[in-house]
Amino acid sequence: MYRSEESIAEQFLPDRFKGERCFSTSIYFLLESNQFSKFHRIKSDEIWHHYTGDAVDIHVIDEDGKYSVLKLGKDIENGEMPMAVIPMNAWFGAQFTYENSFVLTGCTVSPGFDFADFEMADREYLLVLFPQYKNIIEILT
Repeated sequence: MYRSEESIAEQFLPDRFKGERCFSTSIYFLLESNQFSKFHRIKSDEIWHHYTGDAVDIHVIDEDGKYSVLKLGKDIENGEMPMAVIPMNAWFGAQFTYENSFVLTGCTVSPGFDFADFEMADREYLLVLFPQYKNIIEILT
């Protein structure tokens, strides 16, 4: 949806980036209850935004191996949040809280998203690293 026209030279970025990156990118997408976002990770922080629809659970395993669930939605009184931050290098994926649901959500990444910074999770690799999270790893890979 959006990719800034300006960029940051590689020499001014942390070593984890190879090449320049645009300042920021943003996308939006629709998920329906029969779909989910598979575990993956990127080299930048990623901010998820809830635009409309039902709540979605974002499952996160951070760099230290800590597991958490961020409830993205509009029902703040019941622990949902309209915006959630996924830290860089964390494994994360999303699935619905409720059946027969949909969500229009978006993601903002800075420095901007580049496929060179993207890694789709391998089930066996994650199970070796985090056997204690077997159930959710098998669901989201």
